[in-house]
Amino acid sequence: MFHFMRFFARAGAAAAGKGAGSGAAPFGAYERMLALRYMRSRRSRWLPSAIAGLSVTGITVGVMALIVVMSVMNGMRDEMISKLIGVNGHIFVQPIDTPLTDYRDVTEELKQVKGITFAFPLIESAAGISSPQQQSGALVRGVTEADLKRLPGVEGNVRQGTLDHFEGDSGLVIGEKLAETLGVQVGDKVSILTARGAQTPFGVTPRLKAYPVKAIYESGLYDFDQLMVFMPLSEAQLFFNRPGEATLIEAFVAHPDDMNAVRERIVQAITRPVMLTDWRQRSKTFFDVLKVESDSIFLILSIIVLVASLLIVQGLILLVKDKGRDIAILRTMGATRGSILRVFILTGLSIGATGALLGAALGVPLALQLDNIRSFLNRIFDLNLFPSSVYHLSQLPSSLDPHEVAAIALLTLGLSFLATLYPAWRAARLDPVEALRHE
Repeated sequence: MFHFMRFFARAGAAAAGKGAGSGAAPFGAYERMLALRYMRSRRSRWLPSAIAGLSVTGITVGVMALIVVMSVMNGMRDEMISKLIGVNGHIFVQPIDTPLTDYRDVTEELKQVKGITFAFPLIESAAGISSPQQQSGALVRGVTEADLKRLPGVEGNVRQGTLDHFEGDSGLVIGEKLAETLGVQVGDKVSILTARGAQTPFGVTPRLKAYPVKAIYESGLYDFDQLMVFMPLSEAQLFFNRPGEATLIEAFVAHPDDMNAVRERIVQAITRPVMLTDWRQRSKTFFDVLKVESDSIFLILSIIVLVASLLIVQGLILLVKDKGRDIAILRTMGATRGSILRVFILTGLSIGATGALLGAALGVPLALQLDNIRSFLNRIFDLNLFPSSVYHLSQLPSSLDPHEVAAIALLTLGLSFLATLYPAWRAARLDPVEALRHE
């Protein structure tokens, strides 16, 4: 305490030299010194210091968990977007009023739009698909061989067969899950059934035709692998009675998150009436669920930080009681209520800042090396964490967002600040006469 008194006396004398009525600057040197000493205080009781240590530990664990889990959620979202729009595209152009018989011209107009990386026409129609063993529903998409080979969800993901001579052989390319359902392999024949068949005097009759399985792909998304069937564009036009036309044009863009600007440029570039939809609208429910899940996890893990902040409240209340005599002496030497208030606010913020820094220092490297850690644990302990056969992902995705790390740190500091207000207020209200009466 002698050191506090001597330091405070020097600070007061220096402040007095600046003129009457001027006091020590808020959050000045002696306030910071007292806050740091109180943070690691071990004078007569070990409990306040132990609670401060538990608070730092709890905040560290909470911040680390938040950073790692949110990085995994971001990685999963990016992975799902890349797979989902890898098969479906980013933006879809459909005709209005008249059939899309000028799809070649519209496709060329799309390719000239800034931000568009790939555009292709297709026929899309629901149909039934069957084999001698089983039957199922399918979404048949008629595309050219050149476009199919550039489709991200199919390119590089062919598990059986080949895409070469796709149009010449008039075969089908189906998903791996659909092939398992139908019990077929490359070379086997499957039948496609559509209600939009031949026009007869008695109306439109269903059409059924058998096609060989040319290739089997695996996109990594169960719904697509179970549903999507690719057919040559020319064959699809004949089979679905759409000669010389396409049902829609799909396009991929360089930056999927910046769709509004691309949509405006497309509206200006295309001369015929069209309806535009993009991946956000087609997959809105799916990504809304992901966002709700991410927000819920963030809220749940934030409770760890909140509990640690409540420990700050308890620790500071005990510290105020433990340092009552010191506070009274400081008040008699000229320390203001505001000065005492700031000392204890700084003490609590020091605990919160220490926990936030340690949590970030542990969480950021852990998030960046998460898949390597998973592989190490699998190898050392013969585990099978996050198996690719179940999740259809070759590695554990993790995408660290610096803005989220900053937001987590600010949240931690904000909760720590709120936790200090009541104990600091109690310390500032301490009556020095009452505190020293029994000394």
